[in-house]
Amino acid sequence: MKIQNTFALFAGVVASGFVANAALADEVDFLCYQDLNECEVIEGMAADFTAATGHTLKVTTVGYDIVRDQLENQLQTDAAPDVARVTNLGGFNKYYMDLAPYVDADYWEANYSATLPWFRAPGGEDQGIYGWMTQLTVTGPYVNVTMFDDAGVDMPEEGASWDDWMDALREVKDTLGIPSGMAMDRTAHRWAGPAFSYGAKFFNDAGEPILVDDGFRSFAETFVGWHEEGLMPADGWPAGAGTSYRNAAPLFLDGSVAMHMSGSWMIGNYANNITDFEWKAVPIPCGAGGCGAMPGGAGLVAFATTDVPEASAAFINFMAQTENAEKFASATANITAHQGLQATGVDYQGVSAQVADALSVFAANAGKAADSTPQAYTFQGYAKNFAIYGVVPDYITQAINGDITLEEALAAIDADVAAKIAE
Repeated sequence: MKIQNTFALFAGVVASGFVANAALADEVDFLCYQDLNECEVIEGMAADFTAATGHTLKVTTVGYDIVRDQLENQLQTDAAPDVARVTNLGGFNKYYMDLAPYVDADYWEANYSATLPWFRAPGGEDQGIYGWMTQLTVTGPYVNVTMFDDAGVDMPEEGASWDDWMDALREVKDTLGIPSGMAMDRTAHRWAGPAFSYGAKFFNDAGEPILVDDGFRSFAETFVGWHEEGLMPADGWPAGAGTSYRNAAPLFLDGSVAMHMSGSWMIGNYANNITDFEWKAVPIPCGAGGCGAMPGGAGLVAFATTDVPEASAAFINFMAQTENAEKFASATANITAHQGLQATGVDYQGVSAQVADALSVFAANAGKAADSTPQAYTFQGYAKNFAIYGVVPDYITQAINGDITLEEALAAIDADVAAKIAE
């Protein structure tokens, strides 16, 4: 932590929404990794941060492996940064500085309530404000628009159910003679969103983890049925084994399916590599349980070891303000975690209309999930979600392939998850 002994006077509430009540202008040591240009964009906003607060920002850009493998060791030494961009949100909780004394908590709760729990200690008692999500990743489907047009099939409108979409995909499949209608990445992360839509809760009223309830069972039966009728491909989930991941993108790229259930991280891939058909992201299908989509992403956090707590909090708070959050999302072509902006939309600059539309669709998916299936956000922040991610593909695949019955698969899922949670 480097401190600049530069004196500055502040009056009242600055433009960032941070109450400046210190006389020292401090330098914030920020450890950053970037997927594309996130660190560069933040560094470009540093002058505005200084103008608003008097503090300065030192950005150190490193590879993700440094944050993943070395940050925790740094936090136990004098080499720790003041602020870092991290993905292990709840896992680093014991090292965080609570921002609540330095920020407008009402503003944060109003605009980031869905993601604030991801940074907190498990158990529900911790109500601290620890970090700002720089961006979200969100699950949802892509469709081959050309296939729908060629088949003369209207795409279901926003708010349509999974049943509506699968009926439309059946018609496209039968009319065009394509192998299957929809492919889904083989992972419980992608599976969870539709399961929520079918009513799966994943947690009981006391906040304790459960899994095989009526909603979970309903989607499992439906999902196996889609495979049995050939609506989903044999070289997708059925071709996998154990907990192995299978990306269904190749099936969408080669025209084997008309829909790919994936997520926002595929936008760049499809924008750059699809040249022989028109594609688009579509609103997440809904069900009796809501409109389920699984979120994720990276966040800015300050550490309790910082020598400049006020300046560190001011930096994160500055980035979280509506104008700056939109500027960052636009410049990085990312989905904002700001719930107000999710509703109104971000004015994306420097990207194609197709990419901007896809980003807006996925942002809206995130907002729908926060409203109608909040358990998706709870599950993302749940410290032992790996237990569920690990067992669902294994046993559901065995049921699809006829190695075990669905009842046996569901019983095994319940037993394995309970055992792993108890460890």
